[in-house]
Amino acid sequence: MGNLRNIIRFGWPYLKKYRGRLFAGISLGVLFGLVNASFVWGTKTIIGRVSAQANSPTAELGGNMLPGFIESLNHSLNVWIDPWLPLAGRALDWQQVVGGMLLFPLLVALRGYLGFLSSYCLAWVGERVINDLRVDVLRKLTSLSLGYFNKATMGDMVTRVDGDTASLHRCLSLGISDAVKEPITIVSVLVSLCFINFKLAVFTLFFLPLCTLPMIALGRKLRRSATSGIKVGIAKSSLLIEALSGIRLIKAYGLEDRQIASFRGLSNQLVKFGVKQAQAKEQINPIIETIAMIGFGALIVYSIHSQVSVSDIAGFMAGVILIMVPLKRVSLLHALFQQTRFGIDRLAAIFSEQPTVRDPSQPKPLAQFRGKIAFENVSFAYAERLVVTQLNLEIAHGKKLGIAGESGSGKSTLMNLLLRFHDPTDGRITIDGLDFREIQQHELRQQIALVSQEVVIFDQTAAENIACGKTNATRAEVESAAKQAYAHEFIMQLPQGYDTRIGERGMTLSGGQRQRLAIARAFVRNAPILLLDEATASLDSNAETEVQNVIDQLSQSRTVICIAHRLSTLAMMDHIIVMSEGRIVEQGGYQELLQKSGAFSKMARRQGLTGRD
Repeated sequence: MGNLRNIIRFGWPYLKKYRGRLFAGISLGVLFGLVNASFVWGTKTIIGRVSAQANSPTAELGGNMLPGFIESLNHSLNVWIDPWLPLAGRALDWQQVVGGMLLFPLLVALRGYLGFLSSYCLAWVGERVINDLRVDVLRKLTSLSLGYFNKATMGDMVTRVDGDTASLHRCLSLGISDAVKEPITIVSVLVSLCFINFKLAVFTLFFLPLCTLPMIALGRKLRRSATSGIKVGIAKSSLLIEALSGIRLIKAYGLEDRQIASFRGLSNQLVKFGVKQAQAKEQINPIIETIAMIGFGALIVYSIHSQVSVSDIAGFMAGVILIMVPLKRVSLLHALFQQTRFGIDRLAAIFSEQPTVRDPSQPKPLAQFRGKIAFENVSFAYAERLVVTQLNLEIAHGKKLGIAGESGSGKSTLMNLLLRFHDPTDGRITIDGLDFREIQQHELRQQIALVSQEVVIFDQTAAENIACGKTNATRAEVESAAKQAYAHEFIMQLPQGYDTRIGERGMTLSGGQRQRLAIARAFVRNAPILLLDEATASLDSNAETEVQNVIDQLSQSRTVICIAHRLSTLAMMDHIIVMSEGRIVEQGGYQELLQKSGAFSKMARRQGLTGRD
């Protein structure tokens, strides 16, 4: 029950939105459980009326053992139903034929439809709760800072959105329904057995605690197996994502067998944990059935020894049979709750994560960028590793800044700080005199357009991919941006033009075409600040020249910060800084830096550039 309480406590913020349907499902489940007790009454009544013991047309449940108003109610029920049920020694009429034929079908139909409606209502609630939860998990993940994604694996995040929510879905759709119906069934049937013969009911109760012992022991085993299985499943999902996203490299280097072997190893571990879970789960049924049948045999012996009436024995047999199925389901519920608990813990952990970059409680409004961006004694560290140290830099509106440096010098970190993916460890960054921490991230990023080496193309239409730069862009704005990026011509050659789905990662397009789509996004965004992060590094010389011309047009009348590995692309920059180990080691104009015998000229010579270029 502790696991169920934790599950309900976690899910209640979502469940309460649908509490009307939830209450209906629980109420119908309670009625379902109570109706099960009517089969005990029906069995005893029918057997009593057709046996030699039924020497009274109003043979009643429990005789004089029933207290007060219940005995009176039972007497009234028997008097009312007497004309409708067959009785030994009495001639049959149409009422008795109809009643005898329809008694159990009506009880079964009532029980069945109550169970159906209860399960339907709870499944209706469960589907909507899980849908809301999935959206909230994704919303939470997207709200976290870039630092979280640097340490998390893709398989883990996918498992949280789909796998962990799916385990809770099974619990809400099936577990809560059974958690309501089955215990009520057990209690109501036991109460009805007490009315038939109190001593026999107490005798029966003695065996119920014995059935709970395997549930507890095997439930712990299930949880351990489920926990280990989820961890291995996360690793398997990550490996699968890596294998499929890097299929070109895998084929190029002949790594297929190696990847398959790694995948098979993880899959074999999943098989092992899956078998352990199945073993623990399936052991519950035979253990409980064995204990129950021992109790059933002892009940028969005790009934004969105590000379219990045939109708009472029949009622007890019906009751024991009715209890068996709920007992087994309750035992499986324990296993289900144990498995769900780990998923709940993982979901709770993701909701407890806090972004390291946060919006201020009272943000200051940011007007259109007109002044300058300033880095003031900025330092930044990943964990304990310092990657930017005491950086001071000003970027005036309308100027073009180039950033050069070897790999690992801190260039990309500078871009991430400009986009406020991270906050400085020390110092501050300002835009028009406002500290980045004083303004909303969304407002800051609305002023920035990014074109990077890693072009992200979504599995959407060409128009939708361009409109990512401005979500409310009209078709006219999209087409205008495409024309400015020289993407209109190749888009019109696609099967459905702008309405053609590009496909995942845009692999049907060339590198230059994908980059021009990314540039079209920047055009449609029309932001005053343009960040270029190795925008042409992955292109061949022809595509680079083509795309560079488009970038030059995009850069007009904008403040540009450009990271470039190919130093020739920095020739049009107003100012260039050279970084090394997180510091600015050199700065100046393009020709000025080429003439010096510094870090820039050394890199330029390795690329075949001279002071005349």
